[in-house]
Amino acid sequence: MGRYILAIDQGTTSSRALIVDRSGAVAGAGQRPFTQHFPAPGEVEHDPEEIWSSIREAITEALQAATLAPGDIAAIGITNQRETVVAWHAKTGAPAGRAIVWQDRRTAAACETLRAAGYEALIHEKTGLTVDPYFSGTKMSWMLEHTPGLRLGAERGEALFGTIGSWLIWKLTGGRAHLTDTTNASRTLLLNLKTGRWDQQLCDLLNVPMASLPEVLPSAAKFGETSEAVFGAEVPIFAVAGDQQAALFGQGCVRPGQAKNTYGTGCFLLAHDGVSAHLSGNRLLTTHAVSLDGEPRFAIEGSVFVAGSLVQWLRDELGIVQTSAEVEALALTVPDTAGVTIVPAFTGLGAPHWDASARGAILGLTRGSGRGHIARAALEAIALSSAELALAIEADLGAPLRELRVDGGASRNDLLMQMQADFSGLRVIRPKNIETTAMGAAYLAGIGAGFWAGEEETVSLQAVDRVFEPSIGGAEREERLQAWRGSVARVLTEARR
Repeated sequence: MGRYILAIDQGTTSSRALIVDRSGAVAGAGQRPFTQHFPAPGEVEHDPEEIWSSIREAITEALQAATLAPGDIAAIGITNQRETVVAWHAKTGAPAGRAIVWQDRRTAAACETLRAAGYEALIHEKTGLTVDPYFSGTKMSWMLEHTPGLRLGAERGEALFGTIGSWLIWKLTGGRAHLTDTTNASRTLLLNLKTGRWDQQLCDLLNVPMASLPEVLPSAAKFGETSEAVFGAEVPIFAVAGDQQAALFGQGCVRPGQAKNTYGTGCFLLAHDGVSAHLSGNRLLTTHAVSLDGEPRFAIEGSVFVAGSLVQWLRDELGIVQTSAEVEALALTVPDTAGVTIVPAFTGLGAPHWDASARGAILGLTRGSGRGHIARAALEAIALSSAELALAIEADLGAPLRELRVDGGASRNDLLMQMQADFSGLRVIRPKNIETTAMGAAYLAGIGAGFWAGEEETVSLQAVDRVFEPSIGGAEREERLQAWRGSVARVLTEARR
């Protein structure tokens, strides 16, 4: 048996590979960005073959950094951007077109048709989700309608659908396995939350042939072995999980009420909800969490579509910083935003608003507004959006959260993390290793390979970098939240005109 675990973390803007040893230390890492395609306003696409190339390059870089060969790997864990959809041909393995990314809003009209027809309650009850372009099902429907020959192939099982995890399993195994896990499947609008199986009524409603969908396994299971011709050795794939559920596990949130927030392209706040699938009363999502024993576990989730991508916008479109890391220093040049508020609804608003037609706005500008105010307002927008989610999750759980564990690239920003503690009223705990998404996949695969005995041991491997305590009182917190809600209401009013 090899001595290391390989974690593949396929994200929205880059692909990562981490090689982890038995102590939980990272022995080698690789990362490759890939192209973001924006064919029309509100549309976002990826090239599946470029994603696959970026994965192979990241793995090669990680192996070289660790001075290892493929045969030194004992097991592989995969975590991936979730709702992004790929279609490919079973015989050739060639993609049927670009992947439609989770951020894409092209199916907003189709979602409105479903709502107008009265299907929203049925879909929510069966899936724990809301009707929104965010999820995979309507993306599949769009691809079936707009890609010549795809529907006939899908009906025959000759054209296959999957989220990115399924695509990577197919490629790594040399086309021998068409599989997914419950965490990815629960983001499609096609999985029955309670049975953990594809739902024929939902597939018929969205007109997606069930023959094209992957088999659903628990996140901790054997998903086949890599092809020696592809990977250089036959290595078992022992874990697959959507990125946010992998991060929840990687943060050690394995008990009801434990919560984490990941600051990536968007923000995703999940709280573990145990063995019962409680439907949200606050327009949040109920989703499958990772399970080690094959018995379902669930989480309550709130999604902010624009977080790190807001900082990228400041860098790439406004040009007020040269690198994302400069935003904190720029924001610290002013004591407050001087009334400037940013509502970054670039691709609509996620939970709890779910308005695909909303668009971003900068409010409160005066002649004295400067770069520092805009930078600070951007960070506040991320923290305030997440604070709203924390409050909604507490209402669904019927109990206050004790703390919020954080990860993702933007969690390195001390000012943002202090804002998060202030606006949420929660202790914010940042680990030393913020790559918790990849580490969650590594821990799952390592448990499957016998590296670690179980979740108690993997939780013990984690170390805290810093704790941020709230520094403002409840009255000031509520005042800031009310001002934020007022700005969001103005954006929503404009969108509904």
